[in-house]
Amino acid sequence: MDITGKKILVAGTGISGIGSAALLEKNGALPIVYDGNDKIMPEEVREKLSEKLGAPTKAQIIVGAFPKELTDGLALAVLSPGVPTDADFVIYMKEHGIPIWGEIELAYRFAKGRVLAITGTNGKTTTTSLVGQIMQEYLDSVYIVGNIGNPYTDAVPLMTEDTVSVAEISSFQLETIDQFHPQVSAILNITPDHLNRHHTMENYIAAKEAVTKNQTKTDYCILNYENEYTREFGSRCPATVIYFSSARRLESGLYYEKDEIWLAKDNTSRPLLNVHTDMNLVGLCNIENVMAAIGISMSAGVPIENILSTIKRFVAVEHRIEYVATKRGVVYYNDSKATNTDAAIQGIKAMDKPTVLIGGGYDKGSEYDDWIQCFEGKVKKLVLIGQTREKIAECARRCGFPEKDIIFADTFA
Repeated sequence: MDITGKKILVAGTGISGIGSAALLEKNGALPIVYDGNDKIMPEEVREKLSEKLGAPTKAQIIVGAFPKELTDGLALAVLSPGVPTDADFVIYMKEHGIPIWGEIELAYRFAKGRVLAITGTNGKTTTTSLVGQIMQEYLDSVYIVGNIGNPYTDAVPLMTEDTVSVAEISSFQLETIDQFHPQVSAILNITPDHLNRHHTMENYIAAKEAVTKNQTKTDYCILNYENEYTREFGSRCPATVIYFSSARRLESGLYYEKDEIWLAKDNTSRPLLNVHTDMNLVGLCNIENVMAAIGISMSAGVPIENILSTIKRFVAVEHRIEYVATKRGVVYYNDSKATNTDAAIQGIKAMDKPTVLIGGGYDKGSEYDDWIQCFEGKVKKLVLIGQTREKIAECARRCGFPEKDIIFADTFA
C-alpha cells in the first residue's frame, strides 16, 4: 500500500495513536495527530512521537475542538481503540467519504507473516500470554501485540515472512477492521460488557464475531461450547471450528472431565494434562483459557508435546486471579482485572475458602445479581469501594446478602 505524501489523520494520543503515527511517518505519509482532550500538551505528544521515530517528527499535532477543514485532502483516518466510532467528528469524516481504520487494520496492512487473533469478554490476556509463550518457545520470530498493551504497529517494522503475531483484540479494535485476516482466531466467550460503548448486546456480539469476517474454511476458529453465543456462532462461522468445553465430553475438540483436559480427535480421546498437578493456574475460567490456548497453538502447527511443556511452566498473568502472598494463614489474590461481572464470578468460583471480597469501581452499566448470587455462602465480607458501591450494596441486600457483612471503604488502605 502506497501512502507516500498522503495526509492521514490519527485520532488519539495514547500508545496506539503514537504507534500508528510513527508507522505512517516511517512509510512516507504525512500524519496529523488529533485528540479532543484540550488538556493534552502538543509538545509532549511531539516528544513521544519523535522518540518513537528516533528523529524529529514532521507530524501536525492538534488538540481540542475538531477543525472540520482538517478533512480537506485527507486520504484516511486511523482511530485509536478508545475513540468511539459514533463520535461526532468520526461521523463527519464518514459522511465526507474518508475511510476509517483502526490501529489493528493499519498494522495488518503493513505486517508480514501469520496472525493468531484472540478475543472474548474475559480471559483474553491470559490466553494471549500463554499462546505467546508457546509460540515464542517454538518459533524464532513471534510478537505478542494488541490490547495486551503492546501496539501492533510497533512490531510491524521488525517482522519477516516467518513471523507469527499473537494478537489480543478487543471489541473496540474489531469495530474498525476491514481486511484483517487471522489464520487462527478464537472467541473465548461473550457476556454483557462495554454496553456504554456498543449500546446494544447485538452490536457487541457483532463486534466480537467480526474477528472471523475475512476467514475461510482453510483457517481455524476456536470457540467455547459452553457459551450460548459462541456455540450458536459455530454453525455460521466462516472458518473451520474447534470447540472446547468445560462441562461435557465432546466427540471432537477439547474438553475437561475428572480433573483432566482431554483431546478428542479421529474418534478417539486422550488425556493431555491434570489441571491440579500440571497447571499453575487456578479456577474453571483458566481451565477454559488453557483449552483455548491448546486449540489455537495446535491449529498454528505446534506439536502437542511442546504445547504441554509450556503450559506446565506458565504462571498467572498479573491481576488475573494472581496469587500474591499468604500472611498469617490468609491467602491473598489480586483479581483486579475482573472489570465485569462474569470475570468477577470466575474469580469467586476459583476460591476454595471463606472469602473477603473487595469490589466496586467505575460504573459500566452492569447489573450485579448473578455476581452476588454466586457468593453462595463463600463470601463472608463484602468490602465496597468506588462509584458503584451503593449500587452493588443495594443489589446485595436485595439478593439476601447480610447487611452486617457489607462494609464501605474510601481507599484501599
